[in-house]
Amino acid sequence: MPIYEYGPDGGDGCEYCANGFEILQKISAKRLSHCPACSGPVRRLLSAPSVKMGRGSVLSAKNIEKHGFTQYKNTGQGFERTAGTKGPKTITP
Repeated sequence: MPIYEYGPDGGDGCEYCANGFEILQKISAKRLSHCPACSGPVRRLLSAPSVKMGRGSVLSAKNIEKHGFTQYKNTGQGFERTAGTKGPKTITP
């Protein structure tokens, strides 16, 4: 079952829902429309999935390089290659 994130839909919400909350629900379950604590309106938020497989992350530098991709890290002054051998070592805006 996936974990869904909810947050207040307008207004500030209560202590429970003001900063958002997570709830385990079946995919077929109807999405919540009200906070379980204060009954205020809530909406389901978009959240990033966790991408892991086996012992490590699918997005690890080692795995990215193994499959022939290149990964860059934002250094604040541009981007630096952290995995792979294709493409420039650094990219500056």
